[in-house]
Amino acid sequence: MALLRLSRLNQRRWHLFRRNKRGYWSFVIFGILFVLSVFAPFIANDRPILASYKGELLFPMLVDYPESKFGGFLAVTDFRDPVNADEINANGWMVWPPFRYSYGTVNRELPSPAPSRPAFLMHKDLACAKYPLVADDPQCVFGNMNWLGTDDQGRDVLARLIYGFRISVAFGLILTFVSSVIGVAAGAVQGYFGGWTDLLFQRFIDIWASMPTLYLLIILAAFITPSFWLLLFILALFSWTGLVGVVRAEFLRARNFEYVRAARALGLSDLQIMVRHVLPNALVSTVTFMPFILSGSVTTLTALDLLGFGLPPGSASLGEMVQQGKDNLFAPWLGFTAFFVTSILLTLLVFIGEAVRDALDPRKTFA
Repeated sequence: MALLRLSRLNQRRWHLFRRNKRGYWSFVIFGILFVLSVFAPFIANDRPILASYKGELLFPMLVDYPESKFGGFLAVTDFRDPVNADEINANGWMVWPPFRYSYGTVNRELPSPAPSRPAFLMHKDLACAKYPLVADDPQCVFGNMNWLGTDDQGRDVLARLIYGFRISVAFGLILTFVSSVIGVAAGAVQGYFGGWTDLLFQRFIDIWASMPTLYLLIILAAFITPSFWLLLFILALFSWTGLVGVVRAEFLRARNFEYVRAARALGLSDLQIMVRHVLPNALVSTVTFMPFILSGSVTTLTALDLLGFGLPPGSASLGEMVQQGKDNLFAPWLGFTAFFVTSILLTLLVFIGEAVRDALDPRKTFA
């Protein structure tokens, strides 16, 4: 029924996209992984999703409860502390996520010094001896195992992987969207008006694109601590130039077409002509490049984190995982995890880009 509401052209594009099995299934897998990562706090967290204490319903994931509420004295309750857990379990219950570690949770009960090996089959007594769990809880072993091991600070690699995947993809999506909006607007103005506007804009882009982005980040890192939004702002300042040439060429080609002249003769403003008539044709080539821009954005953030100029220390990111693998060559599971996750993510994005390119190619036919 959804296809019936699409235009004939969009139906053809959708069928071409689905015919590319590699790209289509890459899109499905990427979508599932991203949706799961969005709900990372419900999958991996060191706080219960829901709890009940003396008849009161609590939401530890959303509210910081003082330990005095449970008979302690600290400002924030550690629900993994055996004393607090025994008190809550004796007067209520707790619903935990599948994995009881957040990206910054340090496992202080490791069977070996950090970084510890993946514990797929950790003994139940070892996994649950000092954790706030009931002895016969079927999730006892499952929730407290470090499935992919720990890093050199004792933090769970799987939890950091889930949160790092979310941050990397979110950063790439936002940067791709912002860069595309700026690049499309700049290319549209250049191509539509041409002349001195196009000439001056091109010289400005030549100068702007030659700015050393990495050096600027290094200089800024010496004064302030880079954050998610600061990195996004700096990279967006220099990443929008990639789409300008494509959009500019489309507008230069289309500005003298008959339908554009007819719209101008009917009294439509330049902005209306650009948005309503020329931009839809230019967006076809723009959308083709977006998955590749997204993969480039993820790679950029990963590289900056690896070099130490990315997100603040302690943040979960794919680049930090790569750095962990580089610094701990005697713990190969760290390097293998970072390599495979980053490679799979970039491969999925490239395959999706190829499928989108084929779907928007007017020379492709659907039988």
